[in-house]
Amino acid sequence: MKKRFFDLNSYYRDKFGHRVHKITVDAGLNCPNRDGTISTGGCIYCNEKGSGTGAHLKGLSIAAQILNSKKAVAKRFKAKKFIAYFQSFTNTYAPFDTLKSIYDEALGVADVIGLAIGTRPDCVSDDILSLLGHYARHHLIWLEYGLQSAHDSTLALINRGHDVAAFVRAVDSAKQQRLNVCAHIILGLPGETRQHMMETADFISNIGIHGIKLHLLYVVRGTPLATMYAKGRYRCLEQAEYVDLVCEFLERLPARMVVHRLTGDPHPRELVAPSWALDKAGTLSMIKECLETEDRWQGKKVADSSNVSFGS
Repeated sequence: MKKRFFDLNSYYRDKFGHRVHKITVDAGLNCPNRDGTISTGGCIYCNEKGSGTGAHLKGLSIAAQILNSKKAVAKRFKAKKFIAYFQSFTNTYAPFDTLKSIYDEALGVADVIGLAIGTRPDCVSDDILSLLGHYARHHLIWLEYGLQSAHDSTLALINRGHDVAAFVRAVDSAKQQRLNVCAHIILGLPGETRQHMMETADFISNIGIHGIKLHLLYVVRGTPLATMYAKGRYRCLEQAEYVDLVCEFLERLPARMVVHRLTGDPHPRELVAPSWALDKAGTLSMIKECLETEDRWQGKKVADSSNVSFGS
């Protein structure tokens, strides 16, 4: 069967010849969009946990979190090497020495071959980028920037706290250090039409980054979005609608852009809507079936898909 998109596992196998798996770690960091530097409310879809695991609050060190997960992950997925994924909140938003310490701790664990660092495009200093560039000489480094949309009006509506220009500057700075950049994009944001979302796809396609994470906008308890939803001011995407949007988004991306994710993982106890967001396996199966039966594939609508070179 023809491979319809370039997924992360294929990228790892091409690069290393075996399975590599991400292990999520919680460094207990904050976000300038919540601590008052930019805002105190955060993005309208983000709650107080910020996708965190809670491991930091339990007193677990970075190394302990990795070691606790490594054995189970290796057994379940047959992974031989691991990427430490700093996911919750903004993982370049701390003093340099603090960040260096947690990154060093993660890379010091046996079989950890790299880092994936989730952050905001307005929170990457030259010093941190230089440090990550130093790591990239011997490790795989993915710098994951949350963009969400290529439309400033949308970013303002969701209280993102930065504009598209900040993302462009951050990408350019990361490229100078030969870092692999992954953009996070959310489909179904308030006020966005299909055209808006496909314009974001075209923007991402042309900026020369290395990876993409697609997320469904789902409603989480205790967020401004939940209030909007309760008042009838926000409509969630239907599952089939989301599947079709993902497939067209993929068609507009370069064929060698690494697809890290096609949908997210809401916490069942926090989810308000849509209920189908809990059916991740079903959604992924529908995406693959849609690509196959409709003869669609990543890069189908891209004239030149070979304009991205990877770092370490």
